[in-house]
Amino acid sequence: MHPELARLAAARLGVFTAREAVRVGYRPDEIRSELSAGHWRWLRRGVYVRARDLAAAESDVRLRHLLDCVAVLLALAPGPVLSHTSAARVHRLVLPEDVDGAVRLTHPGQWRRGRGYVVARASLPDGDLGRLAGFGVTAPARTLVDCAREWDLVDSVVAMDAALHDRLAGREDLQAAVLRAVHWVGIGDAARALGLADGRAESPLESRGRLALIEAGLPRPELQVEVHGPRGFVARVDAWYDDAGVAIEFDGRVKYLDPLDGRHPGEVLWREKRREDLLRALGIRVVRLAHEDLVPGRRRELEARVGGLLAAPAVGPRRYRVVRTVEPTRGTGPIAASST
Repeated sequence: MHPELARLAAARLGVFTAREAVRVGYRPDEIRSELSAGHWRWLRRGVYVRARDLAAAESDVRLRHLLDCVAVLLALAPGPVLSHTSAARVHRLVLPEDVDGAVRLTHPGQWRRGRGYVVARASLPDGDLGRLAGFGVTAPARTLVDCAREWDLVDSVVAMDAALHDRLAGREDLQAAVLRAVHWVGIGDAARALGLADGRAESPLESRGRLALIEAGLPRPELQVEVHGPRGFVARVDAWYDDAGVAIEFDGRVKYLDPLDGRHPGEVLWREKRREDLLRALGIRVVRLAHEDLVPGRRRELEARVGGLLAAPAVGPRRYRVVRTVEPTRGTGPIAASST
Protein backbone atom coordinates (compact mmCIF):
# COMPACT_ATOMS: atom_id res chain seq x y z
CA MET A 1 0.00 0.00 0.00
CA HIS A 2 1.18 3.50 -0.81
CA PRO A 3 2.69 4.98 2.39
CA GLU A 4 0.49 8.09 2.24
CA LEU A 5 -2.64 5.94 1.96
CA ALA A 6 -1.33 3.66 4.73
CA ARG A 7 -0.89 6.70 6.96
CA LEU A 8 -4.47 7.82 6.38
CA ALA A 9 -5.81 4.30 6.95
CA ALA A 10 -3.81 3.77 10.14
CA ALA A 11 -5.40 6.86 11.68
CA ARG A 12 -8.87 5.42 11.00
CA LEU A 13 -8.53 1.81 12.17
CA GLY A 14 -7.44 0.80 8.67
CA VAL A 15 -10.35 2.40 6.76
CA PHE A 16 -9.90 4.57 3.66
CA THR A 17 -11.82 5.67 0.56
CA ALA A 18 -11.50 5.01 -3.15
CA ARG A 19 -11.11 8.76 -3.69
CA GLU A 20 -8.11 8.80 -1.35
CA ALA A 21 -6.57 5.83 -3.16
CA VAL A 22 -6.96 7.61 -6.50
CA ARG A 23 -5.47 10.77 -5.02
CA VAL A 24 -2.20 8.97 -4.19
CA GLY A 25 -1.98 7.35 -7.64
CA TYR A 26 -4.07 4.17 -7.78
CA ARG A 27 -6.01 3.63 -11.00
CA PRO A 28 -9.56 2.17 -10.83
CA ASP A 29 -8.33 -1.14 -12.28
CA GLU A 30 -5.62 -1.32 -9.58
CA ILE A 31 -8.23 -0.77 -6.87
CA ARG A 32 -10.31 -3.61 -8.33
CA SER A 33 -7.19 -5.78 -8.38
CA GLU A 34 -6.43 -5.11 -4.71
CA LEU A 35 -10.01 -6.03 -3.82
CA SER A 36 -9.95 -9.19 -5.98
CA ALA A 37 -6.67 -10.28 -4.42
CA GLY A 38 -8.13 -9.84 -0.93
CA HIS A 39 -5.59 -7.23 0.17
CA TRP A 40 -8.38 -4.69 0.61
CA ARG A 41 -11.93 -5.45 1.74
CA TRP A 42 -15.14 -3.61 0.87
CA LEU A 43 -17.11 -1.97 3.71
CA ARG A 44 -19.41 0.43 1.89
CA ARG A 45 -19.56 1.86 -1.61
CA GLY A 46 -16.20 3.54 -2.15
CA VAL A 47 -14.99 2.74 1.38
CA TYR A 48 -12.49 -0.03 2.08
CA VAL A 49 -10.38 -1.46 4.87
CA ARG A 50 -7.06 -3.23 4.85
CA ALA A 51 -7.67 -6.98 5.08
CA ARG A 52 -5.36 -7.40 8.06
CA ASP A 53 -7.24 -4.72 10.00
CA LEU A 54 -10.59 -6.31 9.25
CA ALA A 55 -9.28 -9.73 10.33
CA ALA A 56 -8.05 -8.26 13.61
CA ALA A 57 -11.45 -6.69 14.26
CA GLU A 58 -13.60 -9.75 13.52
CA SER A 59 -13.02 -11.27 16.97
CA ASP A 60 -13.84 -8.03 18.80
CA VAL A 61 -17.47 -6.92 18.56
CA ARG A 62 -16.68 -3.39 19.70
CA LEU A 63 -13.79 -2.89 17.27
CA ARG A 64 -15.79 -4.39 14.41
CA HIS A 65 -18.59 -1.91 15.07
CA LEU A 66 -16.11 0.96 15.15
CA LEU A 67 -14.91 -0.02 11.66
CA ASP A 68 -18.50 0.27 10.45
CA CYS A 69 -18.78 3.63 12.22
CA VAL A 70 -15.73 5.03 10.46
CA ALA A 71 -16.96 3.68 7.13
CA VAL A 72 -20.36 5.37 7.52
CA LEU A 73 -18.77 8.63 8.65
CA LEU A 74 -16.50 8.64 5.61
CA ALA A 75 -19.45 7.94 3.32
CA LEU A 76 -21.56 10.74 4.84
CA ALA A 77 -18.81 13.28 5.54
CA PRO A 78 -18.88 16.06 6.34
CA GLY A 79 -21.61 16.34 8.93
CA PRO A 80 -22.85 13.86 11.52
CA VAL A 81 -21.08 12.69 14.67
CA LEU A 82 -21.19 9.32 16.41
CA SER A 83 -23.79 9.17 19.17
CA HIS A 84 -26.10 6.89 21.15
CA THR A 85 -25.00 3.22 21.20
CA SER A 86 -22.14 3.80 18.77
CA ALA A 87 -20.66 6.50 21.01
CA ALA A 88 -21.29 4.21 23.98
CA ARG A 89 -19.05 1.63 22.34
CA VAL A 90 -16.38 4.27 21.74
CA HIS A 91 -16.40 5.16 25.45
CA ARG A 92 -16.64 1.50 26.55
CA LEU A 93 -19.89 2.10 28.40
CA VAL A 94 -21.98 -0.87 29.55
CA LEU A 95 -24.51 -1.76 26.85
CA PRO A 96 -27.67 -3.91 27.02
CA GLU A 97 -27.19 -7.44 25.75
CA ASP A 98 -29.81 -7.00 23.03
CA VAL A 99 -28.51 -3.75 21.53
CA ASP A 100 -28.50 -3.81 17.73
CA GLY A 101 -25.52 -3.15 15.48
CA ALA A 102 -26.81 -0.08 13.65
CA VAL A 103 -24.38 2.83 13.47
CA ARG A 104 -25.96 5.71 15.39
CA LEU A 105 -25.21 9.32 14.50
CA THR A 106 -26.49 12.82 15.27
CA HIS A 107 -26.57 15.91 13.06
CA PRO A 108 -27.86 19.35 14.05
CA GLY A 109 -29.72 19.91 10.80
CA GLN A 110 -30.94 16.62 9.38
CA TRP A 111 -32.60 13.30 10.14
CA ARG A 112 -32.02 10.36 7.84
CA ARG A 113 -31.81 6.58 7.74
CA GLY A 114 -29.71 4.42 5.44
CA ARG A 115 -28.24 0.94 5.15
CA GLY A 116 -26.94 0.09 8.58
CA TYR A 117 -27.16 3.59 10.06
CA VAL A 118 -29.56 6.12 11.59
CA VAL A 119 -28.93 9.86 11.88
CA ALA A 120 -30.90 11.70 14.58
CA ARG A 121 -31.50 15.43 14.39
CA ALA A 122 -30.44 17.31 17.55
CA SER A 123 -28.25 20.18 18.68
CA LEU A 124 -24.58 19.48 19.38
CA PRO A 125 -23.06 22.05 21.78
CA ASP A 126 -19.27 22.08 21.90
CA GLY A 127 -19.30 20.72 25.46
CA ASP A 128 -21.08 17.60 24.26
CA LEU A 129 -18.43 16.62 21.71
CA GLY A 130 -15.17 14.68 21.58
CA ARG A 131 -13.11 13.12 18.77
CA LEU A 132 -12.48 9.63 17.38
CA ALA A 133 -10.08 9.05 14.48
CA GLY A 134 -10.65 12.63 13.38
CA PHE A 135 -14.44 12.42 13.61
CA GLY A 136 -16.84 13.87 16.16
CA VAL A 137 -18.37 11.72 18.90
CA THR A 138 -20.70 12.73 21.69
CA ALA A 139 -19.05 12.99 25.12
CA PRO A 140 -19.78 10.28 27.74
CA ALA A 141 -22.42 12.28 29.66
CA ARG A 142 -24.32 13.27 26.51
CA THR A 143 -24.04 9.70 25.25
CA LEU A 144 -25.49 8.26 28.45
CA VAL A 145 -28.41 10.68 28.37
CA ASP A 146 -29.13 9.98 24.69
CA CYS A 147 -29.11 6.24 25.35
CA ALA A 148 -31.22 6.55 28.49
CA ARG A 149 -33.91 8.30 26.45
CA GLU A 150 -34.32 5.06 24.50
CA TRP A 151 -33.24 2.18 26.76
CA ASP A 152 -35.02 0.28 29.47
CA LEU A 153 -34.63 2.05 32.82
CA VAL A 154 -32.60 -0.77 34.39
CA ASP A 155 -30.12 -0.83 31.49
CA SER A 156 -29.72 2.94 31.75
CA VAL A 157 -29.02 2.82 35.48
CA VAL A 158 -26.49 0.01 35.01
CA ALA A 159 -24.63 2.08 32.40
CA MET A 160 -24.71 5.27 34.49
CA ASP A 161 -23.57 3.42 37.63
CA ALA A 162 -20.56 2.01 35.77
CA ALA A 163 -19.67 5.34 34.15
CA LEU A 164 -19.84 7.15 37.49
CA HIS A 165 -17.83 4.43 39.22
CA ASP A 166 -15.13 4.46 36.52
CA ARG A 167 -15.13 8.28 36.46
CA LEU A 168 -15.98 8.39 32.76
CA ALA A 169 -18.60 11.01 33.65
CA GLY A 170 -19.45 12.94 36.78
CA ARG A 171 -22.89 13.44 38.27
CA GLU A 172 -22.72 17.17 37.47
CA ASP A 173 -21.90 16.33 33.84
CA LEU A 174 -24.95 14.09 33.62
CA GLN A 175 -27.21 16.64 35.30
CA ALA A 176 -26.06 19.31 32.87
CA ALA A 177 -26.66 16.97 29.91
CA VAL A 178 -30.20 16.25 31.13
CA LEU A 179 -30.95 19.96 31.52
CA ARG A 180 -29.70 20.73 28.01
CA ALA A 181 -32.14 18.15 26.65
CA VAL A 182 -35.06 19.10 28.86
CA HIS A 183 -37.59 19.27 26.00
CA TRP A 184 -36.42 16.19 24.10
CA VAL A 185 -38.44 13.00 23.75
CA GLY A 186 -37.59 10.51 26.51
CA ILE A 187 -35.71 12.95 28.72
CA GLY A 188 -37.94 12.04 31.65
CA ASP A 189 -36.62 8.47 31.45
CA ALA A 190 -33.04 9.76 31.43
CA ALA A 191 -33.70 11.99 34.45
CA ARG A 192 -35.25 9.08 36.36
CA ALA A 193 -32.24 6.89 35.55
CA LEU A 194 -29.88 9.56 36.84
CA GLY A 195 -31.92 9.88 40.02
CA LEU A 196 -31.50 6.16 40.64
CA ALA A 197 -27.84 5.94 39.58
CA ASP A 198 -25.11 5.44 42.16
CA GLY A 199 -21.43 5.27 41.27
CA ARG A 200 -20.63 3.18 44.33
CA ALA A 201 -22.08 0.09 42.66
CA GLU A 202 -19.18 -2.05 41.46
CA SER A 203 -20.90 -4.38 38.99
CA PRO A 204 -24.05 -4.64 36.86
CA LEU A 205 -25.32 -7.30 39.29
CA GLU A 206 -25.08 -4.82 42.17
CA SER A 207 -26.92 -2.20 40.12
CA ARG A 208 -29.68 -4.62 39.14
CA GLY A 209 -29.87 -5.91 42.69
CA ARG A 210 -30.35 -2.45 44.16
CA LEU A 211 -33.16 -1.72 41.70
CA ALA A 212 -34.78 -5.09 42.43
CA LEU A 213 -34.84 -4.27 46.15
CA ILE A 214 -36.49 -0.92 45.46
CA GLU A 215 -39.01 -2.51 43.08
CA ALA A 216 -39.87 -5.07 45.75
CA GLY A 217 -40.97 -2.18 47.97
CA LEU A 218 -37.88 -2.22 50.18
CA PRO A 219 -35.91 0.88 51.23
CA ARG A 220 -32.99 2.01 49.09
CA PRO A 221 -29.87 0.54 50.73
CA GLU A 222 -26.56 2.24 51.33
CA LEU A 223 -23.76 0.93 49.13
CA GLN A 224 -20.19 -0.24 49.79
CA VAL A 225 -20.28 0.26 53.55
CA GLU A 226 -17.22 -0.83 55.52
CA VAL A 227 -17.72 -2.77 58.73
CA HIS A 228 -15.12 -2.44 61.50
CA GLY A 229 -15.04 -4.65 64.56
CA PRO A 230 -13.08 -4.37 67.83
CA ARG A 231 -9.90 -5.44 66.00
CA GLY A 232 -10.36 -3.21 62.99
CA PHE A 233 -11.61 -3.67 59.45
CA VAL A 234 -13.74 -6.75 58.84
CA ALA A 235 -15.40 -6.38 55.45
CA ARG A 236 -16.93 -4.03 52.93
CA VAL A 237 -20.47 -5.10 52.07
CA ASP A 238 -22.27 -4.47 48.80
CA ALA A 239 -25.41 -3.01 50.39
CA TRP A 240 -26.37 -2.10 53.93
CA TYR A 241 -29.48 -1.43 56.01
CA ASP A 242 -28.24 0.37 59.09
CA ASP A 243 -31.30 0.32 61.39
CA ALA A 244 -31.64 -3.44 61.05
CA GLY A 245 -27.93 -4.23 60.84
CA VAL A 246 -28.49 -6.20 57.63
CA ALA A 247 -25.80 -6.66 54.97
CA ILE A 248 -26.68 -7.62 51.38
CA GLU A 249 -24.12 -9.40 49.23
CA PHE A 250 -24.76 -9.82 45.50
CA ASP A 251 -23.17 -13.07 44.35
CA GLY A 252 -22.25 -13.72 40.74
CA ARG A 253 -21.09 -17.13 39.54
CA VAL A 254 -17.96 -15.70 37.95
CA LYS A 255 -16.57 -14.73 41.37
CA TYR A 256 -16.35 -18.42 42.26
CA LEU A 257 -15.97 -20.15 38.90
CA ASP A 258 -13.43 -17.77 37.35
CA PRO A 259 -11.89 -15.73 40.19
CA LEU A 260 -9.50 -12.83 39.70
CA ASP A 261 -5.76 -12.87 40.39
CA GLY A 262 -5.41 -16.56 39.58
CA ARG A 263 -6.89 -17.70 42.88
CA HIS A 264 -8.40 -21.17 43.20
CA PRO A 265 -12.22 -21.20 43.35
CA GLY A 266 -12.03 -23.18 46.58
CA GLU A 267 -9.88 -20.50 48.17
CA VAL A 268 -12.35 -17.79 47.14
CA LEU A 269 -15.24 -19.77 48.60
CA TRP A 270 -13.36 -20.34 51.87
CA ARG A 271 -12.53 -16.64 52.22
CA GLU A 272 -16.12 -15.66 51.56
CA LYS A 273 -17.31 -18.11 54.23
CA ARG A 274 -14.83 -16.81 56.81
CA ARG A 275 -15.76 -13.23 55.97
CA GLU A 276 -19.44 -13.95 56.48
CA ASP A 277 -18.72 -15.77 59.74
CA LEU A 278 -16.91 -12.69 61.05
CA LEU A 279 -19.84 -10.45 60.14
CA ARG A 280 -22.36 -12.75 61.79
CA ALA A 281 -20.18 -12.94 64.92
CA LEU A 282 -20.64 -9.19 65.27
CA GLY A 283 -24.41 -9.57 65.21
CA ILE A 284 -24.84 -8.60 61.55
CA ARG A 285 -27.37 -10.52 59.52
CA VAL A 286 -26.18 -11.35 56.00
CA VAL A 287 -28.34 -12.02 52.94
CA ARG A 288 -26.74 -13.35 49.75
CA LEU A 289 -28.59 -12.66 46.52
CA ALA A 290 -27.79 -14.19 43.13
CA HIS A 291 -29.10 -13.25 39.70
CA GLU A 292 -31.86 -15.84 40.03
CA ASP A 293 -33.18 -14.07 43.15
CA LEU A 294 -33.54 -10.76 41.34
CA VAL A 295 -35.75 -11.70 38.38
CA PRO A 296 -39.11 -9.86 38.23
CA GLY A 297 -41.11 -13.03 38.96
CA ARG A 298 -39.51 -13.37 42.39
CA ARG A 299 -40.21 -9.90 43.82
CA ARG A 300 -42.54 -11.25 46.50
CA GLU A 301 -39.96 -13.75 47.67
CA LEU A 302 -37.34 -11.01 47.74
CA GLU A 303 -39.60 -8.71 49.75
CA ALA A 304 -40.38 -11.47 52.23
CA ARG A 305 -36.78 -12.57 52.60
CA VAL A 306 -35.24 -9.14 53.13
CA GLY A 307 -38.30 -7.31 54.44
CA GLY A 308 -38.71 -9.82 57.25
CA LEU A 309 -35.25 -8.95 58.55
CA LEU A 310 -35.80 -5.21 58.19
CA ALA A 311 -39.00 -5.48 60.21
CA ALA A 312 -36.92 -6.60 63.21
CA PRO A 313 -34.42 -3.77 63.90
CA ALA A 314 -31.13 -4.63 65.56
CA VAL A 315 -31.30 -4.29 69.36
CA GLY A 316 -28.68 -3.96 72.04
CA PRO A 317 -25.21 -2.44 71.86
CA ARG A 318 -23.39 -2.78 68.56
CA ARG A 319 -20.07 -4.54 68.48
CA TYR A 320 -19.11 -2.85 65.24
CA ARG A 321 -19.03 0.53 63.56
CA VAL A 322 -19.58 1.38 59.92
CA VAL A 323 -17.68 3.65 57.56
CA ARG A 324 -19.68 5.00 54.66
CA THR A 325 -18.10 5.56 51.26
CA VAL A 326 -19.07 8.40 48.95
CA GLU A 327 -19.69 8.32 45.23
CA PRO A 328 -16.55 8.67 43.09
CA THR A 329 -15.96 12.14 41.70
CA ARG A 330 -14.56 12.52 38.22
CA GLY A 331 -10.84 13.19 38.32
CA THR A 332 -10.36 12.37 42.00
CA GLY A 333 -8.17 9.76 43.58
CA PRO A 334 -9.46 6.96 45.84
CA ILE A 335 -13.03 7.16 47.07
CA ALA A 336 -13.24 9.35 50.16
CA ALA A 337 -14.92 7.98 53.24
CA SER A 338 -16.60 9.35 56.32
CA SER A 339 -17.22 7.35 59.47
CA THR A 340 -20.12 7.23 61.90
